[in-house]
Amino acid sequence: MNPHRTLDNVSKMARPRILITPWRRELPTFLGERTLLDTLDPAYADRVAEAGGRALIVPRPPAEVEAAAAEVLEVADGLLLSGGGDVDPASYRREAGGREDDAAATAGPETDRLEDVDPAADAWELLLARGAAARGLATLGICRGAQILAVAFGGALLGELAPEAAHRALADLGPDEILADRHPVRIRPGSRAADVYGSEELTVNTIHHQAIADTGSLAASAEASGGLIEAVEPADLHAWPALGVQWHPEKMPEPEQRRAFDWLVRSARERRSA
Repeated sequence: MNPHRTLDNVSKMARPRILITPWRRELPTFLGERTLLDTLDPAYADRVAEAGGRALIVPRPPAEVEAAAAEVLEVADGLLLSGGGDVDPASYRREAGGREDDAAATAGPETDRLEDVDPAADAWELLLARGAAARGLATLGICRGAQILAVAFGGALLGELAPEAAHRALADLGPDEILADRHPVRIRPGSRAADVYGSEELTVNTIHHQAIADTGSLAASAEASGGLIEAVEPADLHAWPALGVQWHPEKMPEPEQRRAFDWLVRSARERRSA
């Protein structure tokens, strides 16, 4: 028996490894009211596991972030960029080459109600997004993660949602209302999002106050009221298996919301088998 062939077969049969980014925040613990922690809703890892993947949480390192990003991506079969705080406007102005177009101007710090901004988190996740694209790793971006995908490829964000988006303000809702609130999105025919969800219409939750204004080199594949961008993906579907959704499918019990995780793990498994 060839031991190398046996190891190859085991590797192909193992659950595909999906990197998931946590969010660093200050929370009360027995060590103090503002204890710095890397946090993640277990629903992300649960959905990955239920789809057949193996979740690997990858907090950013204190130094040598470029080398660390390359190392963790080398052992990964897929990447899930999770939700979190707002993206620093400086991050997308820098990625866009400092241009002062309408989208970047709209997203200026003087008009933003910024929450939990962390430029170091932006830098880490932008490295992961571009590294995943270069390696052809299956990638799913959720909420902030979708915004990071757009920013990584030259896009920009809106600091606040316009009234025509018809999204209820989170500050006006309690936790149960936020989780229950829904709005419809239209999915572009022929897109990856349409293939993943098997539909051109979808009802999703509303847990964000920023949004994508400019998709950069990516393509918008779903929209809500007023033309608000709700999903992004590569313009060339054969170039990179990636999808970003502005909503939080991990927080929704509807069966169709499992499809993005199924797609992520399936695509990661196909890459490993190849």
